[in-house]
Amino acid sequence: MDSALETRVMRKVSWRIIPFIMLLYFIAFIDRVNIGFAALTMNKDLGFSPAVFGFGAGIFFLGYFLFEVPSNLILHKVGARIWIARVMVTWGIVSAGMAFVQGSTSFYILRFLLGVAEAGFFPGIILYLSYWFPARRRAAVTAIFMAAAPLSTALGSPISGALLEMHGLMGLAGWQWMFLIEAVPAVLLGGVVLVYMTDRPEKADWLDAEERNWLIAAMAAENAGKASAASHSVWRGLADLRVLALSLVYFGTSAGLYTLGIWSPQIIKEFGLTSMQVGFLNAIPAIVAVGAMVLWARHSDRTGERTWHVVLACLVAAAGLAFAGYATTVVTVLAALTLVNIGISSAKPPLWSMPTLFLSGSAAAAGIATINSIGNLGGFVGPTMIGWIKDTTGSYLGGLYFVAGLLVLSAALTLLLARAGRKAEAAEPAIQH
Repeated sequence: MDSALETRVMRKVSWRIIPFIMLLYFIAFIDRVNIGFAALTMNKDLGFSPAVFGFGAGIFFLGYFLFEVPSNLILHKVGARIWIARVMVTWGIVSAGMAFVQGSTSFYILRFLLGVAEAGFFPGIILYLSYWFPARRRAAVTAIFMAAAPLSTALGSPISGALLEMHGLMGLAGWQWMFLIEAVPAVLLGGVVLVYMTDRPEKADWLDAEERNWLIAAMAAENAGKASAASHSVWRGLADLRVLALSLVYFGTSAGLYTLGIWSPQIIKEFGLTSMQVGFLNAIPAIVAVGAMVLWARHSDRTGERTWHVVLACLVAAAGLAFAGYATTVVTVLAALTLVNIGISSAKPPLWSMPTLFLSGSAAAAGIATINSIGNLGGFVGPTMIGWIKDTTGSYLGGLYFVAGLLVLSAALTLLLARAGRKAEAAEPAIQH
C-alpha cells in the first residue's frame, strides 16, 4: 500500500514540477549561451577579436560567482516562488539590453550583470528538488531537469540561426533581434512562477491530504536519518572539504559545457556554412546527448553508483574535445562535438546527487551554491582561454586541449574524493570502539 502511495505521489509531483522547471532552465540556458550565435555576425559588426569575445562571454560567470551563495541563501529563506520569479524577470531585462551593446566596455558590463541577475537560479532549483524528491530518485529527476540544457541547444540553435536572418528589419541587426526576442519568455515566465510554483510539500494543495502527509513524512524521515552525519549550518556547508572537491570537479565540466555553448557555432561556421545551417547542425550533438544523459542517470540511480558515472563521462568529453581539435570535415567535427555533449551532459546528474547526501538545511543551500558558483568559474576560464589561444595561435586546437585537460582533472578529483570517503567510512568503526 505504501509503495502504491509513493508511486502515486511521485508521479503527481513529477508531472507538476519537472516540466515547468525544465521550461525555466530551457529559457535560462538559451539566454546564457545565445551569445555564441550572436558572435557569428556581432563580432564583425562591433570589431570584437576572439580574445575580446571570449572574455566578454566568460565574464558572465564572475558575476554569477560573486552572487551565487547569497542568492541561494535568500531563496532558502523567502522561498523558491518569489526568488525564482525575481531572478527570471531581472535576467530577461538584462538579456534584452544586450541588443544595445556598442563596444567592448558595454559588452563586458552587460554580460557581468547578466551573471549577477541569473545567480541562484540553477542551485536554487537543485535545492528545490531536494525538498520534493527522496535522494534515491534525485539523480534521475536532476537528469530530466538538466536535459533542458542540451534541449535548449537542440531547439534554440535553429531558432537563433533563423533570428540572425532578420538582419536589417526596422534598422536592427539580426543579433539584436535575437537578444530582444529571446529575452521576452524569461520576463513572462517570471510572472507565471509567482502563480504556479509551490514552495514546499506543506503548501501543495494540489495533493490530497493522504498524499501530502506521506510526502512530508518521507522527506522529514530522510532528513532525520542523515541528521547525525550531515552538515546543517551555513558555515559547515561552506567549509566542508567535500564541497570544495566537488566545486573543482564541476569546474572542469562547466569549462566543457560553456566551451560548447559559446564556441561550437563558430567552430562549425569555419566550414563555410550559413548561420541557418550552423543552427541546424549545432542541434544534432545536443539531441543525442539528451537521451544519453537520461539513460546514464537512470543507470546511476539503479546501481547506486555515482563516482564512475562521473569519471567515465568526463573522460568521454575530454576525448571528444581532443578529437575536435583535429577534425577536418563537418562530419568529423560533429562526431567530436557529439562525444563532448554526451560526456558533459551525462556527468552532471550523478555529480549533483552527491552534495545532498552529506548536506542539509542551510548547509545544503550554501554548499550547493558554492559548488555551482566556484564550479561555474570554469565557464569563465574555458571560453576565455579558447579565445585567447585562438587569437595567439590562429587555431582552436590549443584551447580545446586545455579544456580537455580540465575534464581529465575533474575525473581524477572524483576518484580521489571517493577514495577519501571510503577511508573515512573504514575509520569510523575503529573510532567508535
